Amino acid sequence: MELNRIPIHRAMNRPNLLIGGERELVLVSGLMSATLAFAGSSIATIIAGALLWFGFLSMLRMMANKDPFMSKVYLRHIKYQSFYPARSTPYRDR
Repeated sequence: MELNRIPIHRAMNRPNLLIGGERELVLVSGLMSATLAFAGSSIATIIAGALLWFGFLSMLRMMANKDPFMSKVYLRHIKYQSFYPARSTPYRDR
């Protein structure tokens, strides 16, 4: 008796990345950089916004290269306690 082979398509299993970084973080960093560039209305703020955008983008691409879900993993990680006792106590949080 042979097991059935079911193909797993890449499109359904691939992380949702934009320009190589996590979609939400890339869009938020682009919005912050564009707000800085257009709110200042000077050459210095436009250059600062562009540098900020490319800095954020390179950092987000490095993060996505290590783990495509790194921000979601980190947000879940900070919710955990630093120590879990081996036994429960009557004074535990419910």
